[in-house]
Amino acid sequence: MLRGTVMDAGTDFSATKAQFDLPAGVIYLDGNSLGPLPEGAAERVATMMREEWGQRLIRGWNDAGWMAAPERIGDRIAPLVGAAAGTVTMGDTLSIKMFQALAAALDLRPERKVVLSDDGNFPTDLYMARGLIDTLGRGHELRIVAPEAVEEAIDDSVAVLMLTEVDYRTGRLHDMARLTAKAHAAGALAVWDLAHSAGALPIDLAGAGADFAAGCTYKYLNGGPGAPAFIYVAPRWADVARPALSGWLGHAAPFAFDLDYRPGAGVSRMRVGTPPIIGLAALDAALDVWDGVRLADIRRASIALCERFIAEVEARCPALTLASPRDPAQRGSQVSFRHPQGYAICQALIARGVIGDFRAPDALRFGFAPLYIDEADVLAAVVVLEAVMSEALWDRPEYRTRARVT
Repeated sequence: MLRGTVMDAGTDFSATKAQFDLPAGVIYLDGNSLGPLPEGAAERVATMMREEWGQRLIRGWNDAGWMAAPERIGDRIAPLVGAAAGTVTMGDTLSIKMFQALAAALDLRPERKVVLSDDGNFPTDLYMARGLIDTLGRGHELRIVAPEAVEEAIDDSVAVLMLTEVDYRTGRLHDMARLTAKAHAAGALAVWDLAHSAGALPIDLAGAGADFAAGCTYKYLNGGPGAPAFIYVAPRWADVARPALSGWLGHAAPFAFDLDYRPGAGVSRMRVGTPPIIGLAALDAALDVWDGVRLADIRRASIALCERFIAEVEARCPALTLASPRDPAQRGSQVSFRHPQGYAICQALIARGVIGDFRAPDALRFGFAPLYIDEADVLAAVVVLEAVMSEALWDRPEYRTRARVT
């Protein structure tokens, strides 16, 4: 039984579930898009606003440690992504951090012109790459191949391999260590987007030899909507990487107010503007949930949950087609099924308390976070899905009307 598997794993997931403020009557299978509210986050933010901002005012930058928060919280995230202390910092959005990482990597390989990615990459990464290439005007090329063709496409023309570890639509999982090693053997650098893997599975940035990585914190790390992103810079590049966005807080001495930019030491040079202290306070509280949690346990439990979900859906809902890899070793912590009416089906599920999401053109996505999802949730969700499918409950006009966010 899954419950025994989870208990035997060593992490008490019933205890972590109790640390989330989950709405009654809702089964939340969308933590791969936005994690739920950790119980401690609201009070942490309220305390910060009342006692730090409210009482200390601008003195909070020194007295409350606001200025050091990006590095301090980066050090809390570092163990979750297999990075050493002092190699991760916080701030801005994932799009900006990917722009910074790619720009720095290209600058380290000036003689090469190809950025290699795949068509399963999250579109913003591709948009950022194209925008950077156009801005540089140095003849770079964004070369996009199918996910399964990435390894063969790595050759001595490639400057940077830029990939999202877990495909946002299907959950397909790239082998970070193997592809990074192949990139390095070809003389290229590797930049990884960890949006759908940080907090979902074990990551070993240092062991895999990744050069740069970035990730968001509002999905499996539960930092809240718009929570600040993180960036990782391998120690070998930390003091030579050139930050394309040379903001004042990446300066070696921000309050010297020099007219010329001097990059700060190590990963701190990847800071740009004023850190989002309210968002960082919420994230800091969310990371408390991870104290004592082992990522190997998370992975083991999420595979069990996903496997049970797939088996039940395929047995009960034959009209849905599995879009995710069947082999759990090739999949992250989400499962997608395809159907021509996927959007309407998703809305019908949400109306009945099962929250997943939809990704065009036809994918229903479901995320499985053992911190707050258990076997009972999986089975209850499938019962609702079976009713929606077998009784065509999705076939109503209000479920077909597309909202701005799908």
